[in-house]
Amino acid sequence: MPTTQEDIDSQTATSSQESEKAPHILVVDDDSGVRESLQEIIRDAGYTCSTASGANEALRLLGNSPVDIVLADIRMPGMDGLTLTAIVKEKYDTDVILMTGHKEEFLYEEVIERGASDFVLKPVSSKELIARLKRVLRERALIAELKKMQSQLRELTITDDLTRLYNSRHFFRQLESEINRTRRYGRPLSLVLLDVDDFKHFNDTYGHLEGDKVLAGLSRIIQASLRKNDSAYRYGGDEFTIILPETRGRQARKVAERIRKKFRSTNIAPAQGNQVNGTISAGVAEYQLGEGVTNFAKRADQAMYTAKRQGGDQISVA
Repeated sequence: MPTTQEDIDSQTATSSQESEKAPHILVVDDDSGVRESLQEIIRDAGYTCSTASGANEALRLLGNSPVDIVLADIRMPGMDGLTLTAIVKEKYDTDVILMTGHKEEFLYEEVIERGASDFVLKPVSSKELIARLKRVLRERALIAELKKMQSQLRELTITDDLTRLYNSRHFFRQLESEINRTRRYGRPLSLVLLDVDDFKHFNDTYGHLEGDKVLAGLSRIIQASLRKNDSAYRYGGDEFTIILPETRGRQARKVAERIRKKFRSTNIAPAQGNQVNGTISAGVAEYQLGEGVTNFAKRADQAMYTAKRQGGDQISVA
């Protein structure tokens, strides 16, 4: 479902808590003296530091808790630092700084091309080490912020401003994706299309601002009626669609009926002292193997208009 203000507040609080945690550095070196020395330097700088005597132990630790930076020797018994770097970059959101005591053994460019974020020569001074850690951590923070901004921009492009549901453009993309998944795994999929009865008359009587409040209120009822994997969309005007993965038609009808009853019992109250209750008509369709997006949506649409022709305030199943 699209992000609500409560979601944003919760994410902000979580992000704030996470930002207060000290960065976690994992030192990987087969020399215990090097590990202890580096761990002391890193902890004195205010960071959390774990150590591993080899690549395999490091990978076990990475699988158990998030690590911001792996600081690893290139030459180690068994798996070397370059191989470890490739695995870390493939599986984890973690940067790698490699170390070597042999100045001419590797070129900086070669190490960076293999996926490392930096390369230092041993013995490394405490000032140089902390400076390099800070630089990589700053880059991580900038990349994380950029990803967050990109995610927010994407959310804006697929979200309806009034209802905060997904928009129709995203509906067709998501429906196609769910159909492909249904074809691949043979799981059920249902679609609900609903429309506010006599909405034009309501707008003409009370005004479009009050009509907008009705649509926003209905969207909240829809959101509250869905499971985590369900998704709702403003299809256009006063029409809404709901994609229900892993759901048979009879189950989808129950969802639509729950929304219908809740909306019908809600006082729209377009003016002080007025008691106005709205109704909706809904069409339900279960996916039929072989049909495409257009035909699937059309069947739900036709079922919804059948409900309207029969007087509205009801559910029709395709």
